[in-house]
Amino acid sequence: MNVLEIRNLSIEFNQDGHATAAVRDVSFSIGAGETVAVVGESGSGKSVTALATVDLLPESAMARGSVRYQGEELIGAPEATLQRIRGNDISFIFQEPMTSLNPLHTIEKQLGETLSVHQGLRGLPLKDRILVLLTKVGIPDPLMRLKSYPHQLSGGQRQRVMIAMALANEPVLLIADEPTTALDVTIEAQILELLADLQRTEGLSLLFITHDLGVVRKIADRVVVMQNGVVVETGVTKDIFEMPVHPYTRMLLDAETIGAPAPVATDAVELLRTDHLKIWFPVQRGLLRRTVGYVKAVNDASLSVRAGETLGVVGESGSGKTSLALAVMRLIVSENRISFLGRDIESLNRRQMRPLRSDMQIVFQDPFGSLSPRMSVMEIISEGLEIHSRSNRKNYRSKVAEILREVGLDPDTMDRYPHEFSGGQRQRIAIARAMILRPKFVVLDEPTSALDRTVQVQIVDLLRDLQQKYQLGYLFISHDLKVVRALSHKVVVMKDGDIVEHGFAEQVFDAPKHPYTQSLLAAALG
Repeated sequence: MNVLEIRNLSIEFNQDGHATAAVRDVSFSIGAGETVAVVGESGSGKSVTALATVDLLPESAMARGSVRYQGEELIGAPEATLQRIRGNDISFIFQEPMTSLNPLHTIEKQLGETLSVHQGLRGLPLKDRILVLLTKVGIPDPLMRLKSYPHQLSGGQRQRVMIAMALANEPVLLIADEPTTALDVTIEAQILELLADLQRTEGLSLLFITHDLGVVRKIADRVVVMQNGVVVETGVTKDIFEMPVHPYTRMLLDAETIGAPAPVATDAVELLRTDHLKIWFPVQRGLLRRTVGYVKAVNDASLSVRAGETLGVVGESGSGKTSLALAVMRLIVSENRISFLGRDIESLNRRQMRPLRSDMQIVFQDPFGSLSPRMSVMEIISEGLEIHSRSNRKNYRSKVAEILREVGLDPDTMDRYPHEFSGGQRQRIAIARAMILRPKFVVLDEPTSALDRTVQVQIVDLLRDLQQKYQLGYLFISHDLKVVRALSHKVVVMKDGDIVEHGFAEQVFDAPKHPYTQSLLAAALG
């Protein structure tokens, strides 16, 4: 008997009296100990299909067809049946941990709640089980992390906590919705290996939803390819990769980030320089908040970025990449010299920094989190013009229309809101918001990690075009080494707050010197 059997599943969303089909006649099954990967671009219906298995769809959705778990029908099942199966027999790992973890509770409390409710653990056995789970998913120094809140963890560490919560009750079927999107290549490999070990030892079945075909190749027994709510191809993983039949499958397999950035002019001006930059966060304890130690985010970082040049920064979660970026933007406290356009800015206060802000912008990893849901695209993009008193208010719409066209969006959409756009479109909006001020230097913090591979290629091409057109300097942070290679002139490799390797991109990728760099490249490209 199959663990999960989906037959002729169709899902419609009803809004204002209009029905929109999200999924149409989807059928596939998952056997005991088997991994089935559902792949496709954003909007293909893969996540909606997964949510329908245990009726986690919103009220506006209506599902028809059949979803059977170990022979038991779940479509239309009583709430008591669904509650018994959710979290126990079928468990979820969601893509964005910050929307799934409670920001007001410690990691210990959130994991402990799951184990207390479902397994009745208390006291020392509960704490021991939490530590085992955190160790399994690769959280460094788990005992020290028990009292941490989600915002005190890196993106990859938060995702690992989510995976630990999903594994806590030893489910029969694990549904993983893009679980490795925010993870470094080495941690991704560890998580995939962990899931494979669980399958071997406990017979765990896995429904793996992803847009990353590299992950599919490593973990899946069978593949289901979805496009526009329809299954267009299904088969054994080896056959899908070696002999894809459907044109859409072939397009997904062919989508690779390739090419290289334009050469940097020999007389290019230096935009940014740091000398021995140090970022240590004090750890304070007790009633008097005495400093008992330091979190050493960055120890000694010396680097430079010229006009038209991209400096790629790679390393695992917690290596100090984002702390470095925030420090050069003067958004967190650091020590030692930071020079921007030849001016030392490390000691400037907020008022003194404000005139420089329009020349240095940042694009964040998650556009849905960085774009206000209550503001229209017009308001989001024009906000910078208003803050920096750039242009007359009467010209705002024409300025926004111009930048939207430049990033490949229809200006007629400027009065819509972020939730009305796809992930790739939202990232283009975030780029437009940064570029409308015509900055000289832009920090790109994982701007492509949550995007489909085909959309990644488009965003990389856009960033290269904008750089060449305006001679922008980029500080580009990513764990996707293929994207780093396609965008970067120079590369910095960070580990535990230290720069372990620094050089031209072709040197670092073709002849890495440090063992850590070699391990990163082996995990990503091997």
